[in-house]
Amino acid sequence: SLEAKLRDSPDSELLRDILQKPSEGSVTLSESTAIISHGTTGLVTWDAALYLAEWAIENPAAFTDRTVLELGSGAGLTGLAICKMCRPRAYIFSDCHSRVLEQLRGNVLLNGLSLEADITANLDSPRVTVAQLDWDVTTVHQLSAFQPDVVIAADVLYCPEAIVSLVGVLRRLAACREHQRAPEVYVAFTIRNPETCQLFTTELGRAGIRWEAEPRHDQKLFPYEEHLEMAILNLTL
Repeated sequence: SLEAKLRDSPDSELLRDILQKPSEGSVTLSESTAIISHGTTGLVTWDAALYLAEWAIENPAAFTDRTVLELGSGAGLTGLAICKMCRPRAYIFSDCHSRVLEQLRGNVLLNGLSLEADITANLDSPRVTVAQLDWDVTTVHQLSAFQPDVVIAADVLYCPEAIVSLVGVLRRLAACREHQRAPEVYVAFTIRNPETCQLFTTELGRAGIRWEAEPRHDQKLFPYEEHLEMAILNLTL
């Protein structure tokens, strides 16, 4: 099983080592020690990202040899776990905040992965990209360049404005795959406020996006509160 060790670094950031059997690798993260830092919540790992990473490790076939786009990657734990343990063809981390993107690039390199422009990249590893993506202004043309087979997001339903923006991006993703199969979409979240969840499903309905809940998985690999209620929705664009 996985275990987590936390140690403080002098610059008030956190290095989180997620350790597994040596044969299967590990994930190391640099995170902020504050919930809000540099005006963003994206510098710390939230519980649904851990939950989604567990689900991915239990369901690697959903990602193997596929191109994955993550919306709101934050510190990057979910994507790093997928890159190391699910063997995607390509992985696109994305966020809109410059400090988050800087940390994401650092965490990719910290885990021995190469960014796409690196000519020394390991051909056995996925092609990794870190992209700036503002949900409110990104276009169908920009999204179509990613050509994702799978789209994921974790703990991004934190306010009504974010929900509306996320559903807008999902509608554009559906539009940019007009002549091809639409990507599979998995959105993980912690159920903190039932009204927020209701707003998300209502907005999905208005956009014509069907959804169903994934069964709760059995793996408990990461440390998070036992009492938290979390869910993963599988969306059909």
